[in-house]
Amino acid sequence: MSNLPKFTTTQWLVCFIAALGFAFDIYELLMLPLIIKPAMAALSAPLVEQMVAGGMTVEAARALWAPGGEMYVKWARTLFFVPAIAGGVFGLLGGYLTDLFGRRRVLTFSILLYAFSAFAAGFATTLEQLLICRCLVFIGVCVEFVAAVAWLAELFPNPQQREKVLGYTQAFSSVGGLLVAGANILAAKIALDLPAIHGGHEAWRYTLISGVVPALPLIMIRPFLPESPAWAEKKAKGVLKRPSIRELFSPELRVTTIVTTLVFAASYGIAFGAIQQLPQILGAPGKGHVEVLAVAKEARDKAVAEAAAAGQPPLPEGRLRQLGGNATDQTVAGVTTWQEVGGLVGRFLLALLVLRIASKRNLFRLFQIPSLIFVPLLFWWVAGNLGNDGSLIWVKIGIFVAGLLTVAQFSFWGNYIPLVFPVHLRGTGESFAANIGGRVIGTAAAWLTLTLSASDKPDPAKIALVAASVAGAYALVGAILTHWLPEPKEDELHH
Repeated sequence: MSNLPKFTTTQWLVCFIAALGFAFDIYELLMLPLIIKPAMAALSAPLVEQMVAGGMTVEAARALWAPGGEMYVKWARTLFFVPAIAGGVFGLLGGYLTDLFGRRRVLTFSILLYAFSAFAAGFATTLEQLLICRCLVFIGVCVEFVAAVAWLAELFPNPQQREKVLGYTQAFSSVGGLLVAGANILAAKIALDLPAIHGGHEAWRYTLISGVVPALPLIMIRPFLPESPAWAEKKAKGVLKRPSIRELFSPELRVTTIVTTLVFAASYGIAFGAIQQLPQILGAPGKGHVEVLAVAKEARDKAVAEAAAAGQPPLPEGRLRQLGGNATDQTVAGVTTWQEVGGLVGRFLLALLVLRIASKRNLFRLFQIPSLIFVPLLFWWVAGNLGNDGSLIWVKIGIFVAGLLTVAQFSFWGNYIPLVFPVHLRGTGESFAANIGGRVIGTAAAWLTLTLSASDKPDPAKIALVAASVAGAYALVGAILTHWLPEPKEDELHH
């Protein structure tokens, strides 16, 4: 290990920007599960009023928009799945552009796109506006991952150094998960002290706006970032082949493309089909976890008591719901933090093992097989324990383990995929596997869970049971297909 070349200042800058990009990729992706419930409540309020004005009772209109209700399910799966489709399609185009115009340029514009789109989302006044902003965020995230992985793999030609760089910079993805959970908790605490947005102080808006952070250092550092030497050399010599999606399905690459795409989808299916549904399950109004509901009730009761003690008029119901919602969001974000810590541990564990386990297939199975068993069992258990006082700590421990097993698989793909596609197809191949596989087929698991768990009345226990089934199905398919996952040949990174 002592013979490894030392990092230059430029290489440290590259690692910093890549780590920042990976962190805010996940920051943006995990933001929706945290803010979807309060965002839907706020943005659907005018629609509820329209329904009541049209003759529907207040209770019936609110039930349609409550978690598990017909309109809630319709818009929740739209917000989860439509941006994923947009990210997958345009992300695939971004991978092609990465091979065509270079890694650095595409990386820079993708980060700027998702940062400023996230900022704009915080000012959305309709569900349609939020959807458009989330689509732009997904497009930026999907393109950034592909460009960053290809860029890092080619900037560090030494195999041991490259594996370490890819492993540890990707570990910052889980730091992004911790950051977004922390940002949501902080926003819930200080929302009332921040400038009003559209006349209110809703924590979910400030959480969305915080996504602009990665754009700030990038604007300053961008002139000092180098292009990939492998790509630039071939481009300068005129020997860089034009990328082609059709070539991904040539006899030499067909199995690699199909299997990596489907197994990548299985990894994402576990996360989006089950793990990312936990905030909705725990925080469902009236029927979520008993300890989470108690926190919301305590926040409302405290506000009522303080108003009475100060001789103020009773607080309006809308204000009380907002206070209870912020308290719920803060508690659920605390549970999500355990998941992200688990993911961080999983990514670092993968980074430690990647040089110690020669077979990439066996390395992947070390995390994949336990997740096939553990995640479905966890959500089956959660379904039966929402009403049990004292069980929330076991939910936290369980989601820590689920995060470790699942998120480590995401890091695996960043280390694996650059080794199985040639330079002129690296961005295109990575993009097809990550975006069509992970972002479209994998994220469709959220659509399946929300659709199959839809009911007339909110039922978080049903959501948990369906999540267990969907995640289990994805994991089982992935475990079977891993048998055909190609082992990379000796270092062909620059071929």
